[in-house]
Amino acid sequence: MFEHCVGLAWCPCCRIYCGAMVHVPRQQVLVDALALLPPERREYVGASERRLIEFLDRQAGPPPARSSSP
Repeated sequence: MFEHCVGLAWCPCCRIYCGAMVHVPRQQVLVDALALLPPERREYVGASERRLIEFLDRQAGPPPARSSSP
């Protein structure tokens, strides 16, 4: 059996993201990126798609350096 989840993918370099409904096996454990936030902060971040993406982007760290090869 599967659960329906929203999957997000984004590029920290160009700052473009997309979302889609995905199927995840019920026995698979997903990491909750907001789990360590206090309840008020978690609610604030989760209430706005823009804030959520910005928060996740900061968690991922700086974007990788671009290659200077031709």
